[in-house]
Amino acid sequence: MKEPADVRASRQLTAHVLFGFARNSADEVDGLLVTEARRSPKEVSRVCDHRPPRRRGETHLLEFNPSCLSTFLLQLDTCVVSCVPAELTVENNGKKEKLKGFNLKLKDTILFPEGGGQPDDHGTVGGVNVLRVLRQGPEAVHFISSALEEGQEVHIKLDWERRFDHMQQHSSQHLITALADTMFGYKTTSWDLGRQRSSIELDTATVKPGEMEALEAAVNEKIRAHIPVAVNLLSVDDLAVEKVRSRGLPDDHAGPIRIVDIEGVDANMCCGTHVSNLSHLQVIKILGTEKGKKNKTNLIFLAGNRVLKYAEKSYNIEKSLTALLKTGADEHVDAVDKLQKTVKRLQKSNLIILREMAVLIAQNFKNKPDRGNFFSFHNKDGDNEFMNIIANEIGFQDTVIFLTVGEEKGAGLFLLAGPENIVTEVGPRVSELLQGKAAGKAGRYQGKANSLVKRAEAEALLKEHSCKLPTGEE
Repeated sequence: MKEPADVRASRQLTAHVLFGFARNSADEVDGLLVTEARRSPKEVSRVCDHRPPRRRGETHLLEFNPSCLSTFLLQLDTCVVSCVPAELTVENNGKKEKLKGFNLKLKDTILFPEGGGQPDDHGTVGGVNVLRVLRQGPEAVHFISSALEEGQEVHIKLDWERRFDHMQQHSSQHLITALADTMFGYKTTSWDLGRQRSSIELDTATVKPGEMEALEAAVNEKIRAHIPVAVNLLSVDDLAVEKVRSRGLPDDHAGPIRIVDIEGVDANMCCGTHVSNLSHLQVIKILGTEKGKKNKTNLIFLAGNRVLKYAEKSYNIEKSLTALLKTGADEHVDAVDKLQKTVKRLQKSNLIILREMAVLIAQNFKNKPDRGNFFSFHNKDGDNEFMNIIANEIGFQDTVIFLTVGEEKGAGLFLLAGPENIVTEVGPRVSELLQGKAAGKAGRYQGKANSLVKRAEAEALLKEHSCKLPTGEE
């Protein structure tokens, strides 16, 4: 996203004010219609000279008065206070893993630490990627992959696209929460800013038909009304604090209380980053509701650029389906429904054929005069039932049976049946060769095979053990 011209004028502002982490990141700058960006650093410092004294070694987030630049400040020069080795636990493809790196504390920062339902900012410090920003008491801690020297002068650069996305979603949540309460009496008990969509937990078991449509129309009307959003700092004992919406302050809160005020709509304690005018939200789309926890309803929504991306993705999917189904978009659902019914019929027919095939395979083996006491068979399209029919038809009191289904060099299923002493002895070894997981009893051992590449080795092993059986018995 291109940086607004007025924001470029603010890059060198470096006024330092202690940031109360109950408030977290700063707010209240219109990146499009800003006038305060033209203030000089000295003027901004004079405006912000109410700041409390800084404690030695303390990391500050840049915080400005509501008339000063902050949320739209994209870059900042500062210095390193400390940088120590650390580990960060992250999820990769559903699995947790630990990354080695460093916890960095800066004299000042413009990167928002995770909190208040909002994910943290990303960016770079001295050219090093910031992977996570967390709050530790009154300090912001940046996790980075390589070390920086204590006292080193560094340049912070904010990932603006991520920040602005979070601003749009968070301010939208405030607006939806306020109007859901005003219009229907539905209180918000929690919310989640997801990577692709966000949700608000409403304190109601159900919503009535038409309510979400009415709510969507109302929030978008407020967006079109170009309503200002202001950030006010109040002292803890200010009587005005009791009039704002809040779920309480964290135990380690320090300093003034941060209030996000949507003019004439809502005033709420909040630590997150927000737009300075509802028009910056562009549009809100309420996708629908889902059943939440006990007596709760989750409202699912998108805002701003996410709506545009969702529309583009939906259109591309629609084009692809039109090409595949050879029908217009209005007929996609009916076409897929017909295909699903056809597939179910074919699957049913296929199962019948497989069962009949299993019986014939078993009978063919039994009818061989020189059949021996070992039987091995693989079928790409079979299943557990297919294998069990074969084993039952042949009988495995004096025959070792080895059956597999699935891709020849890929994953699949396997069944080993035979005299209990042989199955108990060889079963685990067969499972190991097939990289599988299985269990068994009463002469059966079956389970999943993650790889059938060594099927031939498993077959040779079983054939060797089957030679110990007496021959010539039916």
